[in-house]
Amino acid sequence: MTVTDTAPAFFTASTTMKAQVVPTADAIHRLEPLSMDEVTFTSGFWADHQAVNASGIIPHCLAWEEKVGWIENFERARTGTIAGHHAGLWFADSDVYKLIEAMAWEVARVGDTEQGRALEAEIQRLGTLIEAVQDEDGYLNTRYGKPGLEDRYTNFPMGHELYCTGHLIQAAIARLRSGRTADDVIVRTALRNADHVCATFGADGVEAVGGHPEVEVALVELYRATGQRRYLDQAQIFLDRRGHGLLGDFEWGLEYFQDDIPVREEAVARGHAVRALYLMAGAVDAAMERGDGELLDIVRAQYDRTLARRTYLTGGMGSRHEGEAFGDDYELPTDRCYCETCAGIGSIMVAWRLLLATGDVRYADIIERTLYNVVAASPAADGRSFFYANPLQVRVPGEEAMTGELSSRSGTSLRASWFEVSCCPTNIARTLASLAGTSVTRSVESEGRVPEIQVHHLTSMDVRTTVTTAPHGEEHDGAVAPLAFHLRTDYPNDGRIGLVIDEAPAFPVRLAVRIPSWASGAARLDGAVVESATGSGYAIIEGVLIAGEEHILELPMMPRVTYPHPRIDAVRGQIAIERGPLVLCAESVDLPEGVTTEDVELAPSAGPVLDADGRVTVEARVVAPPNDWPYEPESSSGSGNTFALPLVPYYSWGNRGPVTMRVWLPQATS
Repeated sequence: MTVTDTAPAFFTASTTMKAQVVPTADAIHRLEPLSMDEVTFTSGFWADHQAVNASGIIPHCLAWEEKVGWIENFERARTGTIAGHHAGLWFADSDVYKLIEAMAWEVARVGDTEQGRALEAEIQRLGTLIEAVQDEDGYLNTRYGKPGLEDRYTNFPMGHELYCTGHLIQAAIARLRSGRTADDVIVRTALRNADHVCATFGADGVEAVGGHPEVEVALVELYRATGQRRYLDQAQIFLDRRGHGLLGDFEWGLEYFQDDIPVREEAVARGHAVRALYLMAGAVDAAMERGDGELLDIVRAQYDRTLARRTYLTGGMGSRHEGEAFGDDYELPTDRCYCETCAGIGSIMVAWRLLLATGDVRYADIIERTLYNVVAASPAADGRSFFYANPLQVRVPGEEAMTGELSSRSGTSLRASWFEVSCCPTNIARTLASLAGTSVTRSVESEGRVPEIQVHHLTSMDVRTTVTTAPHGEEHDGAVAPLAFHLRTDYPNDGRIGLVIDEAPAFPVRLAVRIPSWASGAARLDGAVVESATGSGYAIIEGVLIAGEEHILELPMMPRVTYPHPRIDAVRGQIAIERGPLVLCAESVDLPEGVTTEDVELAPSAGPVLDADGRVTVEARVVAPPNDWPYEPESSSGSGNTFALPLVPYYSWGNRGPVTMRVWLPQATS
């Protein structure tokens, strides 16, 4: 078995990679992704973040996993000294696997370079250590099943054994899609582990589910990568067992584990946010591959309602610290929201799969929003500290996290080097390393259609692929030819996007560049307004293309005012400012001495101003000082002179030391 493609396992919900199983006639696929072999980020926002990932995040994660003993767990398990010495919580193994996945994508991204060879050596070292721990029947975990430890599969609610298996499988898929074979140490270890799971939990096996969904996504991806139907069938078995109370009672309710309502009967995301979103992603995956349109529609409706009623302006999800959970509809507090970074990544996973399944460009919009305002917000500029939670308002300046010390998940309002639960840093690492593989798609060709390529991420990139004409009885029937083009842009700082054709076939091709929803009706392609009546959400370049031809897409980048839905009590009477895909915020470091973001309000009818240097400001004033009693018979307002309040991209907040911060700003009525 050889797989030579590099489409990311983490994101990919398509079976059209070069050596993957061919979708059945019933499979549901509108779009399929171009691989990382075909798309390369060259400069700009996401190329810069990939560079930080390579130089900062990945080595930082490796150093910390060595320091806190999560890698040593495997050595102790191998030598029989793990009893009484296991480091970390139940899921520590999974973060080692996620780090390996990130390394695998990074090796695929940078190729045979000094950096790539160093990472490959690290993967081999870790893989050899992990394989040595695996039991003869394929079971693999450092916390259970060894002498002196708890027996395997005795704690389904919190044991995370199947969750760890899922992340090991996804590391293996990254290896398969970057050219490795079943002889690779990570691949063969994961295949044995997956086969063990199928043998143990199949239709005639143990009737159980894991407390944290993840193995479902991984098993479908393994089916895509290998063509082995048993993996898809096992994923569906786990999905069908959900919602029947197999995990028993829990202080936050069975909804925490996604085990109180069957997947097909759920209406909206509830309970633990990451668990809910990972389960959705697995359900969409299984529905796509099994051709289960009913299940796909059900999960799509769940996600759409979650977007409409339970999602923050940033794209973040999860409004309650207790249970890291979703709240009720429109329960979206800004200062006490959780918005875990991993929940944002989980939402992207669902949206990506729905984009490929349905072709609905709205899902590309939510991916962009969440990438810029959740994923990019978590790591510091150097990639060596992180936010776990992502609040939209911070009332009190945080304390600097102790360098070299573990932090609680959300116990500081500043980024921390590492957490007791450090799922987010490794999740960010694998997301950034594989991001190019989620940037460009092609339509699944049908008879008589012009081949179409869609560009979803608006960033500088080189694209080199092939296109095939659909059979329709003309000169170029079934012809395969190269297509190459590049994008150059300073987006999101600038709305000008240049697309240049480098090589093109002799038959018509259709290029579709996404127009974000906030630019609908105002975008211009080659000087002409792109008519929103087309309803596609794309600027279309179509015809027999010629090498050297250039097209310019211009998006309106003036800052704009955003108002909340009136049912969102937490921000009624407030506004937010956005520019392009970026949510903006105010930080107290930009205010007069002694003034915090709690002390200001926007002047009546104040609108944002963009200066020549790209700085956004809004007219503000200091609110009235507090009285002995915080309630009055008449509305009070600010006083004194107004001043220009600078706003910065939310993703960059907290990089200038302890501050107060807020996204939603109160606006005076008089």
